[in-house]
Amino acid sequence: MVEQKKYSMKDINFWKITLSLAFASFLVFASMYVVQPLLPLFVEEFDISVSESTLALSMTIVGLIIGLIILGFFSDRVGRTSFIKLSLIGSVIPFFLIPLADSFYMIVLLRFIQGFALAGLPAASLAYLNEEIDRQSVGVATALYISSNALGGMAGRVVTGYITDHYSWEAAFYVFAVIGLFILVAVFLLLPKSNFFKASRLPFKKDMEGTVFHLKDPSILVVIGIGIILQFSFTSIWTYLPFHLEAEPFSLSLEAISYTFFAYGLGVIGAPLAGRLAANLGLRKVRIAGVIVLSLGAVITVSQSVPIIVLGLCVLCLGFFTAHALTAASVTEQATHHKGSASSLYLVAYYVGVTMGSSAAGPIWNSAGWSGIVLIAGLLPLAYLAFVILMQMRLRKKGT
Repeated sequence: MVEQKKYSMKDINFWKITLSLAFASFLVFASMYVVQPLLPLFVEEFDISVSESTLALSMTIVGLIIGLIILGFFSDRVGRTSFIKLSLIGSVIPFFLIPLADSFYMIVLLRFIQGFALAGLPAASLAYLNEEIDRQSVGVATALYISSNALGGMAGRVVTGYITDHYSWEAAFYVFAVIGLFILVAVFLLLPKSNFFKASRLPFKKDMEGTVFHLKDPSILVVIGIGIILQFSFTSIWTYLPFHLEAEPFSLSLEAISYTFFAYGLGVIGAPLAGRLAANLGLRKVRIAGVIVLSLGAVITVSQSVPIIVLGLCVLCLGFFTAHALTAASVTEQATHHKGSASSLYLVAYYVGVTMGSSAAGPIWNSAGWSGIVLIAGLLPLAYLAFVILMQMRLRKKGT
C-alpha cells in the first residue's frame, strides 16, 4: 500500500486547497466588514445614534469571537472541511435576509448569527493547511490565505460603498449573496477531503487547561495585549472615518469614501514584507517599527487635506499589517506548551480589539470627534509598546 504524502506545490490538490481557502477567506472577510461604509447611512435611514449604528459591525465580531471559542473545539473533534463549508453557507444566507429586515435591530441579530457562522473558517483553515500541505509549501498557501483576508476586507468595503451610492445598500447585499453562492459552489467542488486529520480524543477540560496555562503567563499576556491595542486603534480609525469624511469640510459621497479603503491593499504586501525584514533584522525590532508606523499613519489623518488623509491611511495599513503579522508569529514563539491554544487566544484578543474599536470608541467620537479618535489611535499603541518593553525587561531580570 502506497503511503499518502502531503501535498506540495507540484500537486494539483495543493492549488485546489490554496484557491478554495483563498476564495473562502475573501468571502468571510468581505462579509465581516461589508457594513463599515454603511454606518452613516444606517444612522439616517433607521434614525439611530452613531454608537448604535456600530453594532452592525461589533455584534458580528462578538458572534465571531463566540464562534471561534466553540467551533475551534469542535473542529478538532469533527473535522476541518465540514466547518469550512458550513461557515460559507452561514456567511451567504444572511446576505439574502438582511435586505428584507425592516428593523435595524433585526439586522444586528442577523449580523450576530452571520458572525458566529463566519468563525468556522478561521477555526479550521490554518489547521487544515498544516495537516494537508508539506512544510516546504505550507508557507506559500498560508501567505495567499492571509493576503485574501486583506483583499476581502478591502473589497467588502469598496464594492459596498460603490453599489450603495449608485443603487442601494440592499442591492450591495444581494451582490455579495450572489458572489458568495459562486464561491460556495467552487469550494464544494474544489476542496479535497482531509487525509491527515486525526480527531482529538482529549476531553474539553484538557483544552481549557491549555488556555488557563497561557492566561497565567505574563510574557504571553503582554504580547496578546498588543493584538487588542493594534486592532482597537486600526478599527476605530476605519469605523469613524466615514462619519468624518461625509461631514464638513469634506462632504464626500459614500462612493468617494469607499475608495479610501483601497489603502487596505498595503496589507497584502505588509505581512510578507514583515516576514522578510524580520528574518534579517529580528522580529522584535520590525514589530516595534510596525507599531510606530501605525501610530504615525493615524496622526497624519488629522489633516484637513483628503490626499494627506489617504496617505496617512496607507501608512496606517502598512504599519498595522506589519505589526499584526509579527505579533501573531511571536505568540507561538513565546509559548512553550499548547501552541494551538496560544494562537486561538491571540485570535480572540484580535477580534476583541475590533469590537472595542467599533463600539467602545463611540464615547470618544461623541465627546471629542475625529481629533479624539486620532489622539487615542495614535498614542495608545506607543504607550502600550513602552509598557511591553518595560515588562519584558522586568521578566528577563527575573529569569536571570
